[in-house]
Amino acid sequence: MMQQSDALWYVSSGQVEMRPGIVDTLRDGDVLIGARYSAISRGTERLVLRGHIPSTEHDRMRCPHQEGSFPFPVKYGYAVVGKILAGPADRIGQAVFALHPHQRQFCIPSEQAHIIPEGLPFRRATLAANMETALNIVWDAGIAPGDHVLIIGGGTVGILTAALAARSAGTRVTIVDIDPSRAGLAEKVGAQFALPYTAPAEQDVVIHTSASEEGLRLALSCAGIEARVIEASWYGDKDIKLNLGEAFHSRRLKLLSSQVGTVPAHQRARWPTSRRLKVALELLCNSVFDALLTQDIAFDDAPAQLAQALAADSSGLTTVLTYT
Repeated sequence: MMQQSDALWYVSSGQVEMRPGIVDTLRDGDVLIGARYSAISRGTERLVLRGHIPSTEHDRMRCPHQEGSFPFPVKYGYAVVGKILAGPADRIGQAVFALHPHQRQFCIPSEQAHIIPEGLPFRRATLAANMETALNIVWDAGIAPGDHVLIIGGGTVGILTAALAARSAGTRVTIVDIDPSRAGLAEKVGAQFALPYTAPAEQDVVIHTSASEEGLRLALSCAGIEARVIEASWYGDKDIKLNLGEAFHSRRLKLLSSQVGTVPAHQRARWPTSRRLKVALELLCNSVFDALLTQDIAFDDAPAQLAQALAADSSGLTTVLTYT
């Protein structure tokens, strides 16, 4: 029979509530998962919390197993790690990652419960959705050996993207951020660091992840002739003004969007999203990424604390909800 389990809901601008979430009847092939941790997607969930999802995107922005509708109330989220409590005998007890809203227990089809590699801590595994995004960005950017790559925005996605880009032979990766404390993180993932006013010019590839108008302007100004500028930020319903006069045309810049919802066309025939997620989890088997998890909030305390964690002036990276 259907049961209920606590779930996090965004109910109005800046307001979060704990509400009963439906746990569907366990059918053949389903698994019941007990959550241990879930990550807050800072950029997207900040927009959800403030009701800034454009009406044209209400359907496209639905996450798997979402309840409710935009703008409010909505049960949202997509980065839960836990253990299988019930289901096929050979799966009980497995540590898994699932694209599901923040909820203490939930039931999903077995194929949607992705096994966590041995040795990958539960808490770090919550970064899998962000790592998928970074992988998509690198594919869209077409980074080649020896490229000079500039990443504007030293948040979670920017750092993960830099870590992947730095693995390409001979690349020189630089992270630009307004916060000088991100320099240490940049170094840990094999990148250099620069403040905006010292950002290097004439770059082969520029990736923008700061979700700011100023950051995108800087990205265009730092790109070399015929360079690729990858816009990986999402602004919700915020208008962005760009001057595409100046040198944009004479430098023949290529401005491309990157979004994780679809695998890039040149990869799609061989890469279902399940394969991409499996690789994202494997890529997280490096303790350097623990530094991206900067705040823990007990799941029961989330209604009182989450709005502050998602405030525009919050300086952390990834907030993790912990379940007991």
